Amino acid sequence: MSEFVTLSEIRAAQERIRGVAVRTPLYRVERARLRMAKLPEPEFDLYLKAENEQPIGSFKLRGAYNMVAQLSPEKRSRGVITYSSGNHAQGVAYAAKALGAKAVIVMPASAPEVKKAATRALGAEIVEVGPASSERLRKAEELVAQFGYAMIPPYDAPQIVAGQGTCGLEIVEQLPDVDLVLSPVSGGGLLSGAATAIKLAAQEGLAKSGVKVWGAEPELAADAKESFYSKKLVEWPAEKTTRTIGDGLRTQSLGQVNFKHVLEYVDGIVAVTEEEILSAMRVILAATKLVSEPSGAVALAAALFHAHELPTSHKVVVILSGGNLEPSLRQRLETEIAATPLA
Repeated sequence: MSEFVTLSEIRAAQERIRGVAVRTPLYRVERARLRMAKLPEPEFDLYLKAENEQPIGSFKLRGAYNMVAQLSPEKRSRGVITYSSGNHAQGVAYAAKALGAKAVIVMPASAPEVKKAATRALGAEIVEVGPASSERLRKAEELVAQFGYAMIPPYDAPQIVAGQGTCGLEIVEQLPDVDLVLSPVSGGGLLSGAATAIKLAAQEGLAKSGVKVWGAEPELAADAKESFYSKKLVEWPAEKTTRTIGDGLRTQSLGQVNFKHVLEYVDGIVAVTEEEILSAMRVILAATKLVSEPSGAVALAAALFHAHELPTSHKVVVILSGGNLEPSLRQRLETEIAATPLA
């Protein structure tokens, strides 16, 4: 494998995951619907890439299945392990079940119950640790040394980048003249993969020349933004990143592989507030009836509230990365929507 993931590797991943991961739809959000949701009408056409419609409710199935499927039968027979706050956990559990392998998942005890329950329902064994992503990694490495499991990292591996890149490849196949794609970023698997696919497709004339790819993350966990603009990989302490409601975006730093691809192919990263995340979630529910977890709404929050920081664009695609929303939070949002109904 070359220093950077190639378009041919992303295409190979696309074939590998076909029939397992869904080719998710791209929904256009009518500007009038946003106006009805009490928001200024944007100056661009807005599209949502609905990764919440994956079998596990998240894009994470793409990378997880791509990597597990490439393990030798001997490695798969020993079982697979990962460390995840929830969505990658389900991706690995789903892939392992489909391929007949045991799955062990190291999760923070604070992970949403809806994600723990979904992971267990897929037959995985859960090992709980503290809130820090570094704690999850250490425990997973201990179990690898003890039992010989195959490690399936949540983001920091070329196979994961290639798998997540299939989301970006689908976007340019569905909307070749897209000007700007916005992706949430935490460890960087989705952002690095999508940006790599989109920029390489543009080089081959399969996407608009000059298409931009930006990342979005919570202000309370903005280590990726700091790393991008300083050009130095930084790590934030867990007590800072765990403050955000976006439980899928609490990773303390970008992965090494991901950071390299982000610097090569990403155009910028913007940070959003907690209230902007919640507002974007209300907009998604009220204007589209799609369901987004907090992490999944971060890119939409960037499009709606930080357009002044982004390149001027006519067609914008926002990756709605996941829809595993806790029932209590959904009820709260729907109550708030009902209290201020659409006009």
